Amino acid sequence: MLNNYLIYLKFLDEKFAKFFDKQKPYIFCKKGCAKCCKNAQFPYSEIEIFYLMKGAKLLSHEIQENIKQNVENIREQKSKFDGERFLYNCPFLIDDVCSVYNYRGIVCRSFGLMYKVADGKNKVPFCCFQGLNYSNVVEEGTSIVSGEKFENLGLEEEPLAFNISYEFLTDSDFEKGFNFKFGDKKPMIEWFL
Repeated sequence: MLNNYLIYLKFLDEKFAKFFDKQKPYIFCKKGCAKCCKNAQFPYSEIEIFYLMKGAKLLSHEIQENIKQNVENIREQKSKFDGERFLYNCPFLIDDVCSVYNYRGIVCRSFGLMYKVADGKNKVPFCCFQGLNYSNVVEEGTSIVSGEKFENLGLEEEPLAFNISYEFLTDSDFEKGFNFKFGDKKPMIEWFL
């Protein structure tokens, strides 16, 4: 089953590479930015967390200890949290770099692109409002692409929204098509509680 999941990841990675390439003028991702790895929930399915942990086992003892400490710190923060939506930094983020990059989950692989949500509207990644992805074409404080800003850039390739929501990418149709099961889905940290 893991082999089929890996085939699915290869399929996704090839699609995402094309999408990111098409949107290159609007994407400002770079190693060490790590805004996408902070203050979020990181949905992960059972097979994703299994694969992630497989990668974590290959890390040095020192990095594994850092990850364990990060998980403990998040557990402690969560035990004191009484709100509705607990947000945290990814425990696999070490010095603003993903320690398990090749084993990361689907939400991590797709983050940074504009995407379509269930109601058909376009949504920009939250980093847009921090001067990053799509900030050069989106109206401030909205998810709306400014025709004027786009024209002023003199680019030919339009900013596009892709059907890459986590819900869509982990749909049962992909399980059937690639012959594997995602299993339960929940925020990453809940796999460690």
